[in-house]
Amino acid sequence: MPTFLFILPAIIYAAVLIFAVGIVWHFIYWLRSPNPLKIPSGAAPTNAVGTFIRASSEIIFFTSLGKGEKGLWLGSYLFHLLLLMTVLGHLRYFFYPVPAWVLFFSSLRIYTVFIFMLSILYLIIRKIAIDRMRYISKPIDYFYLLVLFSIGLTGLIMKFVARPVLVDIKDFILHINALSPIRLPETVGWFFILHLCFVLLILIIFPFSKLMHAGGVFITPTRLMINNPRLKKHINPWADKEWTEKLKDSANEADSYKPWSVEQWSKRCQR
Repeated sequence: MPTFLFILPAIIYAAVLIFAVGIVWHFIYWLRSPNPLKIPSGAAPTNAVGTFIRASSEIIFFTSLGKGEKGLWLGSYLFHLLLLMTVLGHLRYFFYPVPAWVLFFSSLRIYTVFIFMLSILYLIIRKIAIDRMRYISKPIDYFYLLVLFSIGLTGLIMKFVARPVLVDIKDFILHINALSPIRLPETVGWFFILHLCFVLLILIIFPFSKLMHAGGVFITPTRLMINNPRLKKHINPWADKEWTEKLKDSANEADSYKPWSVEQWSKRCQR
């Protein structure tokens, strides 16, 4: 226990570094991938303004999901919205003094955590109860949800059962932020350590898992491409460099071809 508390700041820095580098690497990989075709899905807008409005609606309201199964949309929307509100409420431990907007979300945190956990339970039950969802769901899909549920559960235990010394927690986090780490005080209790370990686990696996859909939605071609293939020629730079040279070579070969003369054909027929 004392050794783990001593090295915990190093584990936190490593988890944050893996999270940040993984996110950046993923975005660079996605942005460098060629888009050989115009592939906007559905009745996509034909101008930039309409595409921006469509993408914003998708990110904020999950509109495409809402056009499908309403129950899944409600559970997923509550899950993501309350997760965001819970994270914003936890920023009170990272600021001193605490901004007013952070205090607002922090005051709602107890309600958001309850509904957040109920939404996770709904998504888990849905995966188990519906045949097609049970068929396509892998064990890792349940693992993500159970880790997030454990984060909420340990938070509620600290709220109602084993309350830690919040001043010591905030002091520890502020020292981490200032890059002058200190040993985590034992007064924070085991449930806070478990709570923190679950959060670090999510940070480490986030960039390399399905959870990266939270970042991919901002650059997905099917939502961000303008639907104007009949108005403007779409040229993929990757295809332009490689295939245009091959087409030029083929055209040169065709230009170099000269049809046989009558004398040549006569000689060929006499053979």
